Amino acid sequence: MKTYLVGGSVRDELLGLEVKDHDYVVVGTTPEEMARLNYRPVGKDFPVFLHPKTHEQYALARTERKVSRGYRGFEVYASPEVTLQEDLVRRDLTINAIAKDQDGNLIDPFNGIADLEAGVLRHISPAFAEDPVRILRTARFAARFGFHIAPETLQLMTEMVHNGEVDALVAERVWQEIARGLMEQHPSRMFYTLRESSALTRIMPEIDVLFGVPQPAHAHPEIDTGVHIMMAIDYAARKNYSLAVRFATLTHDLGKGTTPPEEWPRHIGHEARSVELVKDLSKRIKVPKDERDLALLVAKFHGNVHRAAELKPSTIANILQTVDAYRKPTRFQEFLQACACDFHGRPGYLQKTYSQSTRLEQALTAAKSVNAGMIAAELSKTMLDTSNLPMAINAKVKQARVASIKARLGSL
Repeated sequence: MKTYLVGGSVRDELLGLEVKDHDYVVVGTTPEEMARLNYRPVGKDFPVFLHPKTHEQYALARTERKVSRGYRGFEVYASPEVTLQEDLVRRDLTINAIAKDQDGNLIDPFNGIADLEAGVLRHISPAFAEDPVRILRTARFAARFGFHIAPETLQLMTEMVHNGEVDALVAERVWQEIARGLMEQHPSRMFYTLRESSALTRIMPEIDVLFGVPQPAHAHPEIDTGVHIMMAIDYAARKNYSLAVRFATLTHDLGKGTTPPEEWPRHIGHEARSVELVKDLSKRIKVPKDERDLALLVAKFHGNVHRAAELKPSTIANILQTVDAYRKPTRFQEFLQACACDFHGRPGYLQKTYSQSTRLEQALTAAKSVNAGMIAAELSKTMLDTSNLPMAINAKVKQARVASIKARLGSL
């Protein structure tokens, strides 16, 4: 029985990065022996155990055989006869197939260390093509490390798209990898990689179609809508914004991809079209509710927010009410952050001030100064017919909030 540290922990250590999780491969033993040593079994598809004290993962060395499409279409074989190299060869990239033994010696049968030093993402074997999730993972690693993809690996990824293997991706895994990619330092690299391999048109066609769609030059120096989206999500990453903000930034302009070419570069009504496309995309890849809801609000209102200085107090009050700014102040801040990412995601705008956020924050402060409870109490005493009391209260509160917003913003 021999134990080796493998995978991301070895890779990150060699890169000088913080190692958060340790994964181990155990060679030369059986599930029964692991149980006897008080390791707790947790693997469903193959033998994985938790260490009795550290609770780190220990997987038995195994091989895999492709039996059907998709990342679940594998038959796993684990036994004491499986060698370390046989286990490592089933992994995706050379940089993830480096092991370290208990004496600290590195085992690198596929030259992963050289690829780490050269900044290359390279597949280990043709078996890479058997798991479509590896397309997403490779793109995510490009976003994380800034490595370039070996030409032969990019060609293999493209072949996986054209032969339909990518269509076997499960929605939950698509969202999982997209979400992780969005949280990397340069998320645009993930989407550029997916586009280069033709996978983006299958996985997120709503994003792929934005590339090449022009915008008015006076508002968008970068012109291309797809390029604008990539700049915006990289800005969100630079500001370390939440996943919800990054997804909302990614999807806020989806409607521009459906503008008839004869109407270019204008995109009248793209906000409403974006809302419907965000709904469809979120349903298809099972985006969680919080991320979906923020994206819908940003898609609908980002244009109005950019024109905050021109909006009537009543329009601002309607926006605050619709985004539920009174009850969900954190989400309101994320809403403004995503709108700011849209603003800053273009050349020459990084250092500009997005005063619209401040204006809406001040409007919210003014609106919250209205004592809705006092208004309700007064109406309850004075109204003879109380059947319409709730509607009357809402109308009176809204009226007071509009007046308060007008007084505050008018004084600026």
